[in-house]
Amino acid sequence: MENIFLKEISERVIARINNLTSDTKGQWGKMTVDQMLAHCNVTYEMVYDDIHKRPNALMRFILKMLVKNSVVNDKPYPKNGSTAPQFIIKGSRDFEKEKTRLIAYIQRTQELGEKHFDQKESHSFGPLSTEEWNNLFHKHLDHHLTQFGV
Repeated sequence: MENIFLKEISERVIARINNLTSDTKGQWGKMTVDQMLAHCNVTYEMVYDDIHKRPNALMRFILKMLVKNSVVNDKPYPKNGSTAPQFIIKGSRDFEKEKTRLIAYIQRTQELGEKHFDQKESHSFGPLSTEEWNNLFHKHLDHHLTQFGV
């Protein structure tokens, strides 16, 4: 898995995002490109913004036992997989606004660096290692950018 904390990798991901247009079509799935960008922003909103309700202790335990490994390992996501309710984006979004937000989140994450994220508490899974955070961030972005052909 490429390391999203490295400037050259985050810049490569941002270049892929910049290759999207508001008319880019997905190669699979139901999301539009603006919805995909908003969907990808949810990951970062859970890290940086206090706008998503944190799961209760029982739900966090269940997520940690049943979902965490598939999210933080280095195995790619399958096409057309299911997602958590918070990640479901309904209606259209402002393409440029979502694109700008996503790029800013990626840059902020890269600038904060690996040390900032080592053992940082995740919204749903408890403390994660730097490698787990990297996989969570990079794998999700790569999956959806590939979905939209960039």
